[in-house]
Amino acid sequence: MEAETAQDKAAQRNTVTGVYYALAAYLAWGLLPLYWKALEGVSGMEILAHRIGWSFLFVMMIIFATGQWKTMKSAIGKRENWFTLITGSLLISANWFIYIWAVNNGHMVEASLGYYINPLLNVATGVLFLKERLNRGQIAAIGLAAVGVLFLTAQFGQVPWIALSLAITFTLYGLAKKKVSFEPLIGLAVETAMVTPLALLYLLYLHGQGVDAFSGGTALARTLLMGAGVVTAMPLLWFAQGARRIPLSTIGFIQYLSPTMSLLLGIFLYHEPFTNVHAVSFTLIWSALVIYSLSHLKGMREARRAAAG
Repeated sequence: MEAETAQDKAAQRNTVTGVYYALAAYLAWGLLPLYWKALEGVSGMEILAHRIGWSFLFVMMIIFATGQWKTMKSAIGKRENWFTLITGSLLISANWFIYIWAVNNGHMVEASLGYYINPLLNVATGVLFLKERLNRGQIAAIGLAAVGVLFLTAQFGQVPWIALSLAITFTLYGLAKKKVSFEPLIGLAVETAMVTPLALLYLLYLHGQGVDAFSGGTALARTLLMGAGVVTAMPLLWFAQGARRIPLSTIGFIQYLSPTMSLLLGIFLYHEPFTNVHAVSFTLIWSALVIYSLSHLKGMREARRAAAG
């Protein structure tokens, strides 16, 4: 009994630690707009180039320090993976650029909408590309979210392209990750390695034109640009530690913390408009997420019963 109690306590501590790691990751992602806002005078493309380059450098330092170089070398060495790796690198780079641009151009509310839509788009993608089946709750959730997007489009007369672009690029990136699965740290290293040459060429071009923010900007701007690698890699490492310790269903609930924080920052700190139209559209999408989450939990319980029976 004492051994069982000790094991239970250890498992409980492990779960609590996992929740803390996951919360740290999503809190960091939720606060990331504050970081990009501090670089508001720098173009989105230049911020992206620095984010890629410094992320690659920072992650490679960790990889060498932890002896994971051979693992990364093996991952890159398989030529059959190259197309998927390059595709994934371009997709996550596009996602990063759209988000940075949106935050620094007064579209944080719409950007948060994209990450609310993303889980539901993942489900739809699973049906289209992975032949997964939907239950009635998931079908209702996707339909309700679609109504929310269409309502926003009809009322404002334009498609919420920032939200949809963020959701689509991140969903397709997730699909690419399913084809080639690595540890998060190795994955980030490989993805940034693929596009770092392009980022460096762009930064050299800006420097040659005398318009780069790194050499011509303030000390604060230089520090923030160099720190972009750390703020990119650390939440990913925390997420990886959390995902190892707690169920994906728990991660699924915690993930909504990040877009919620971005939404609140956009409304209350940066005073972006949040009209009645936004309220109706977001409520429809939030309702869709509730339906999806409840349906997902029900499916997990039924699967556990079937396995036990």
